[in-house]
Amino acid sequence: MKELAERLKELRKENNISLMTLGKAIGVSDVAVMKWEKNLTEPTASNIKNLAIYFDVSSDYLLGIENYDFTKTD
Repeated sequence: MKELAERLKELRKENNISLMTLGKAIGVSDVAVMKWEKNLTEPTASNIKNLAIYFDVSSDYLLGIENYDFTKTD
């Protein structure tokens, strides 16, 4: 899931959130988040849901199905 890895890293960096902070917020380790960002492992459906809620984006956006984040306003 290359799209998820790229979008997750982008969202985390844009919001100035550390791996540890994000991991704690969604109930996983910072190492798990790092592995997702490096596309070494894939998050579970539950973790994708938690990431979407945390960043206020759709799971489709995280997965690369949706190219534009419609939940954000400019």
